[in-house]
Amino acid sequence: MAEFRDKVIAHIKAIQAMITESLESVEGSSFIRESWDREDGNGKGQVNLIQDGQVFEKGGVNYTEIELPLSRSLATYISERGKNVDQNHLSDYKLFAVGVSLVIHPRNPMAPTIHANYRYLELTLNGEVKDFWFAGGTDLTPYYLDEADCIAFHQSLKSACDPLSAEFYPKYKAECDEYFNIKHRGMRRGIGGIFFDDVNQWDKQELMDLQRRCGEAFVASYPEIVRKHKDDPFTKAQRRWQKIRRGHYIEFNIAYDRGTKFGLVTPNSNIEAILMPCPLSARWEYKYKIEPGSEEDRLVQILRVPREWVS
Repeated sequence: MAEFRDKVIAHIKAIQAMITESLESVEGSSFIRESWDREDGNGKGQVNLIQDGQVFEKGGVNYTEIELPLSRSLATYISERGKNVDQNHLSDYKLFAVGVSLVIHPRNPMAPTIHANYRYLELTLNGEVKDFWFAGGTDLTPYYLDEADCIAFHQSLKSACDPLSAEFYPKYKAECDEYFNIKHRGMRRGIGGIFFDDVNQWDKQELMDLQRRCGEAFVASYPEIVRKHKDDPFTKAQRRWQKIRRGHYIEFNIAYDRGTKFGLVTPNSNIEAILMPCPLSARWEYKYKIEPGSEEDRLVQILRVPREWVS
């Protein structure tokens, strides 16, 4: 058990380093690196953060590693995810989790926001692994639609998934469209990507290789998309729309996101890291009107009815 944990920890840290370096190359300067430890000694992590940058208004690539006795709230949470936990013997269980999570908010509204996370979790009973699963995914949130960007992003993901199974990308692309649904607004958060959870039907090494390829797909696609748009001209109205859409982004995270909920029910969690995905600025306007036929309206139509970007 310990040998594999060391292996998966090194694997997740390598993804964090690879992605951080690719973003630093776009920003032209280093991210702040801040290590932290849980007060109870049951976890640690590292936040790689950019704030008020030239290209990125705010962003973070965060590593987290925890091993916790199951609290009742945490046991309820993972039971709702289909894990079998005897609520009368919680002291016999522990949950180990290691992952990298990122959200990047560029300054320019022509450049999209992106989210990604890749995780490994183990449920142990009296020191023996009772269950394990891999999880992760990524989604792209443009403010103005560039179809070439969307196609390149999805193609990179499909190419990362296909070596594991030709069925993986279409299945988890559909799950991404379903998961990142802002139900109270009747639209998706962005143009999708992939989202998988509770996956353990393949060999552990194969699933680690999948996560690595997805990290490499990020490096191959997203920095180039930002370089393409970081110097595009934009108006005050377009900046205003970016802030409106960022408000929608926050609504999803607070109301629906599993990772946020997991963090908030985890005792002594790092709240600053959990809420890192929130942008520096957002807007909520009463009855904000979108002009029919506008570029904003064109995006919203895609958000309401997800599209298949690659075949």
